[in-house]
Amino acid sequence: MKTKPTPPIAKKVPKEMTIHNDTRVDDYFWMRERDHQDVIDYLNAENDYKDAMLSHTQSFQESLFEEIKGRIKQTDMSVPYRRNGYLYITKFEKGKEYPIHYRKDISSEDNPETLFLDINVLAEGHAYYSVSGLSVSPDNTILAYGEDTVSRRIHTIRFKNLETGEYYEDVIKGTSGSVAWANDNKTVFYTLKDEDTLRSYRVMKHILGTPVEEDEVVYTEEDDTFITYCYRTKSGKFVMIASYHSIMTEYRFLSTETPDADFKVITPRKRNHEYYIDQYEDKFFIMTNWNAKNFRLMETEVDQCDKEHWKEVIAHRDDVLLEGIEIFKEFLVVNERINGITDIRVIPQKGEEYYIPFQEESHLIYPSTNMEFDTDVLRFGYTSMTTPNSVYDFNMNTKEMVLLKQTEVVSDTFKVEDYESERLWAEGHDGTKIPISIVYKKGFKKDGKAPLLLYAYGSYGHSMDPYFSSVRLSLLDRGFAYAIAHIRGGQEMGRQWYEDGKMLKKKNTFRDFIHCGKFLVEEKYTSPDSLFAMGGSAGGLLMGAVMNMEPNLWKGIVSAVPFVDVINTMLDDSIPLTTGEYDEWGNPNEEEYYHYIKSYSPYDNVEAKAYPATLVTTGYHDSQVQYWEPAKWVAKLREYKTNDNPLLLHCNMETGHGGASGRFAKYKEVAMEYAFLLDLMGIHE
Repeated sequence: MKTKPTPPIAKKVPKEMTIHNDTRVDDYFWMRERDHQDVIDYLNAENDYKDAMLSHTQSFQESLFEEIKGRIKQTDMSVPYRRNGYLYITKFEKGKEYPIHYRKDISSEDNPETLFLDINVLAEGHAYYSVSGLSVSPDNTILAYGEDTVSRRIHTIRFKNLETGEYYEDVIKGTSGSVAWANDNKTVFYTLKDEDTLRSYRVMKHILGTPVEEDEVVYTEEDDTFITYCYRTKSGKFVMIASYHSIMTEYRFLSTETPDADFKVITPRKRNHEYYIDQYEDKFFIMTNWNAKNFRLMETEVDQCDKEHWKEVIAHRDDVLLEGIEIFKEFLVVNERINGITDIRVIPQKGEEYYIPFQEESHLIYPSTNMEFDTDVLRFGYTSMTTPNSVYDFNMNTKEMVLLKQTEVVSDTFKVEDYESERLWAEGHDGTKIPISIVYKKGFKKDGKAPLLLYAYGSYGHSMDPYFSSVRLSLLDRGFAYAIAHIRGGQEMGRQWYEDGKMLKKKNTFRDFIHCGKFLVEEKYTSPDSLFAMGGSAGGLLMGAVMNMEPNLWKGIVSAVPFVDVINTMLDDSIPLTTGEYDEWGNPNEEEYYHYIKSYSPYDNVEAKAYPATLVTTGYHDSQVQYWEPAKWVAKLREYKTNDNPLLLHCNMETGHGGASGRFAKYKEVAMEYAFLLDLMGIHE
């Protein structure tokens, strides 16, 4: 008989921590010592144990990976878009992990496409490689981009001459990865990150050809609860500096014609005031929650931009969340969320406004790449749980809609009509109706026996929309249903939906998810013997909370890069993200918030009970949720759990929060997660 692998048992080094006359003992605090050999050894031991426990699924994992990879068109290209006299195209080649960027001068049809950046070449020799912030100078001759070779989201900015192919000697380290060009084609603005907290905190000015050490500081964000960043407006007329906090913002602007001038504040920051800026000709358009919980749209002259001069363009509505705008010469396009579903409203300067129509009850529609002002064509994207992502050009005058591309599912057997989607409503603990989007293959029986994977996020006002995934077909085709719980803490049902799932109302998020699970059981979509849950990052916190609150509701849990050590993290302002999130979770230095957070923090609430089968994933270089949170959590769960259900930790020693950087490599972890879930249901092929 084969010997069952022995799980690693982490050493215990008790550390007492007292605040508000309350003492906690953390036996695994020592795992924070990054690069200490004991930490490395423990993480490697967990990886070895996970490999041993999943060894019988190894061939299944490989076949799942090939199956997932096989549905993705290997040789592919993006829909080209126009910008400043050029057509830009991104291509993928068979067998290659990274995109290749081309452009074409459209002054003549005979001009050829020219390759200007091949990420595959740049990534050679790197276990992880990511490029961000591709930005071409106004005269189209210089490319700036940021590269990250560690997965800590700290980027080095490089400059490439697009006429000669040569790189400039200017190399800027420790940045957020993007630049904003001035119109002189030599001055750029960029943002530095704090080396410890990774907070984007300082905007610098660099002139090409001058030493980076001589770069000028143009703005420093002194408030450590804010992050700052800079960008060039769509019109190219201004460079903007944005200071962002979870409940307030502030913008500064500078003409791209005068990069040596001073930035001017649009309107000073004020607690609970968020505003976002777009610009056209001599006006700023401002999306604001000033006296408007779901936001309204204002406009003001550039030379009179303080709040007292703002004039209303679109009024606040209690039942509609204003999410964004696109400005064209003759049209204003508004992205709205109505009853949890996104819609696009077109407002012509002349004529009647209207919504772009679609038939599916549950969908996601969003403005895509729209770089031109003087056009009557809007480019937008559309998807649903059964419709692959589609890119359209829409003539706002004639209302003619042209499908430019629908993401191809490479399969001899896939047919859209073989799958069915529903929008359901569960009732929360307080009577609130919680929407659920669900998809399954036709023939799915609602007899309480089928496996179902329930997914959610539920934080930061980030809405989880119903979207298509060819990856999840590997579950649907094996009898699973897949559901998204649109729980409070997101913003699906408007701003109040977010506010009712944060701070001292955070437990609504967890209760909503649990009630969605119970609803799906009651309605015979599944049963506790077949119900699985998955979430990542703040959604991993959700997984930890619902495991503690209702351990018997779930057959298995996948918790990815989970934020589970909430008290310790939020008490440590040296950790990335902490100070900027006091208005999301509360500041535990204040006693009321300390006790509330402690009452749900997954790590602090582990206790002796029968936990469901659990797979936890993390990345050693994670910049958002440090690796030690999931590592400590698994160690404590293993100490306390009272059953033999598998508890596995997968720590990718080469990546961070987003996993592997390659186009296909990331699906190896997905295949592992799916094999874990399917194995628990006795499905092995």
